[in-house]
Amino acid sequence: MRAMVLEAPGQPLRLTQRASPEPAGGEVRLRILACAVCRTDLHVVDGDLPLPTLPIVPGHEIVGVVDALGAQVTRHRIGDRVGVPWLGHACGHCSYCHDGRENLCDAPRFTGYHRDGGFASHVVAEADFCLPLGLQQAHDPARIAPLLCAGLIGWRSLKAAGESARRLGLYGFGAAAHLIAQVASAQGRQVHAFTRSGDVQGQAFARRLGAVWAGGSDELPAEPLDAAIIFAPAGELVPIALRAVRKGGRVVCGGIHMSDIPSFAYRLLWEERQIVSVANLTRDDAREFLDIVQTQAPQVHVTTYPLEQANDALADVRAGRLQGAAVLLP
Repeated sequence: MRAMVLEAPGQPLRLTQRASPEPAGGEVRLRILACAVCRTDLHVVDGDLPLPTLPIVPGHEIVGVVDALGAQVTRHRIGDRVGVPWLGHACGHCSYCHDGRENLCDAPRFTGYHRDGGFASHVVAEADFCLPLGLQQAHDPARIAPLLCAGLIGWRSLKAAGESARRLGLYGFGAAAHLIAQVASAQGRQVHAFTRSGDVQGQAFARRLGAVWAGGSDELPAEPLDAAIIFAPAGELVPIALRAVRKGGRVVCGGIHMSDIPSFAYRLLWEERQIVSVANLTRDDAREFLDIVQTQAPQVHVTTYPLEQANDALADVRAGRLQGAAVLLP
């Protein structure tokens, strides 16, 4: 098998030839059809997140075909198309797992972080954490892959914003925002897209996908927002978003990593405004979101790269040169 391997934080990934992995009990091996490049992958590669082991193969938005089964696997069959998301294992017995919050599991394992991920031709994953993909979803792997993290985290963030949030702000219009803007618009919400100041192309892109307004993150909407979701990893956006939401409004931080939040006047938080974070995802989130995708079919905008150009894809995500998502095609 071929894999793009991270050997040290801050270093380019290296193309490596390896023996194909064999699935253990309860695992499946996939021949990878597509793996999207997430900003979390960028945080892993750049060393923003502590790495438990190296080397590691990044990538956790995987669409693949099952080509080998470990012992005691009954959930999947050879030839099934499945998705592999960020959450690759939860213990099932801690208090969080018992409460239905496996995203907060005390002993999780994450794909492309604790175990090798999808920047490769093959991957092994726990069968119980692979997501079945129906025919409608799986016909175009490159456009399904971004749904498995950008879409799922976007969906969990949208739920955290609350059903009553009709005027919704999205800060950072990348892979997650371009998907969830369409879902929110289909729900009848008014989406306001906030991009880098002067990003005229990004603002036009947001309007094409249903945003009723698009402008720079340094601008205020004409009326206060019910809630705002911050997808950009920029802590300075937190007080900016608080300034934009109404009394009792909520600011959701949707990323796994963010730069430090600067100090701000208490009056921005007063009047029962809230700041909450979203961490990881659950399999229930995945089932809910993939059911929605079956009926709403959001447009998924992608730029594709061969596996060997994973470093180029990461550089383009880092520089914000893309509209939509980057996807590797092994």
